[in-house]
Amino acid sequence: MSSQPPIHTRQHSGRREAVPAGREAEAFPSAVRTPGKRVDGIDGLRTLAVMLVIIYHFHPDKVPGGSIGVDIFYTISGFVITRLLLAEFARTGGIGLWQFYRRRWWRLVPALLVVCVMTALLSFAPLQSFRHGVSAALLSAFSLVNLVRAAQAGAYSGVTAPLGHTWSLGVEEQFYLLWPPVLLLLLRRLRARTVLIAAAVLTLLPLLWRFHLWDAQAAHRIYNGPDTRADQLLAGAVLAILLARLAPDDPWREKLRTWAARLWVPAFVLLGLIVWQVQITGHSAWIAPEYTVGFLVTALLTVVLLTALELLPGSPLAKVLSIAPLAWIGRNLSYGLYLWHYPLMHLLSDLGVRRMLFPSTLLATFIMALASYFLVEEPCRRFKQRGGKGRRGTPATAAAREPAATAAAGG
Repeated sequence: MSSQPPIHTRQHSGRREAVPAGREAEAFPSAVRTPGKRVDGIDGLRTLAVMLVIIYHFHPDKVPGGSIGVDIFYTISGFVITRLLLAEFARTGGIGLWQFYRRRWWRLVPALLVVCVMTALLSFAPLQSFRHGVSAALLSAFSLVNLVRAAQAGAYSGVTAPLGHTWSLGVEEQFYLLWPPVLLLLLRRLRARTVLIAAAVLTLLPLLWRFHLWDAQAAHRIYNGPDTRADQLLAGAVLAILLARLAPDDPWREKLRTWAARLWVPAFVLLGLIVWQVQITGHSAWIAPEYTVGFLVTALLTVVLLTALELLPGSPLAKVLSIAPLAWIGRNLSYGLYLWHYPLMHLLSDLGVRRMLFPSTLLATFIMALASYFLVEEPCRRFKQRGGKGRRGTPATAAAREPAATAAAGG
């Protein structure tokens, strides 16, 4: 016996129109089932990535490839953000772009502004590293650090110090600005399978663009450019689209699970070898391969780990990365740890801390990250939740689970 498809409302410019609710849900069945799903293993992977970056900033000789914590975070962010956008589209038939940007602002900017204000105030103290604190704070607050660095062919100038590490936040914010409307356009114009193909094609374009741009003098342009790093975020987006397309009983999902079980160990080992042996910044024989194909390779290895964490919750990888302290830190402190470690490193160094610089900075960073979480980020999250449901019916609880920005290395 046939029945009438369920109806929901879609809002356009303040007016609502009724649309059938089944078409989008059928196209992305898994997105509807787990709209606000958090995977503890992915949060644990965030902790691992941010610690790699912090250690790299102190001991680049011990972990010369530690800056790939940036790459790992980019792919995680592309995956999680796209999954949330697809869940909203499958549930409501659209994506509330204004609500998305509002949530992103409240999740990311207040904590960043606190760091910027502190940096600007320290510029009035006799501290060598903070001489350009005001300019660094302004560029960081407006997510422009990566663009300034991309335009510098030689050594990075002091204009962005000591917030040079926020270049990665600029790349991600610029991705957040452009990807949701592009995804919405694809979802409205193309069939779900074609959306997946289109996203995969978009992922390859930055690779081709890097080959076109490559020159030793263009290293900063490639490393900091939002266009030249987009494939790492888009690789995660492609995985999110693929998993959303596959129903729980889809045989292709089982094949994906089988391949994830086979490949996660080699992927993890390869990432470890990159961290241990591959010097990614400075003068290195690895620069040319890394700055052309390497970014995408790292993203694909991270995609394998994300697939395993999603589909193999009983795997050793998932069990280790889901350990409660790792997952909690990745979920709640990774953003604050990244924001604070770099300026605190410079501050303590300027104050004369030398032999104990790393442990002292690490302790201070955890203290400031905890303060940021409880005094800034959590109050902002509760403020978002008080708004109730978004205009397109996005539950506040799901919106509150959106991830923070990536941690990244200042190469």
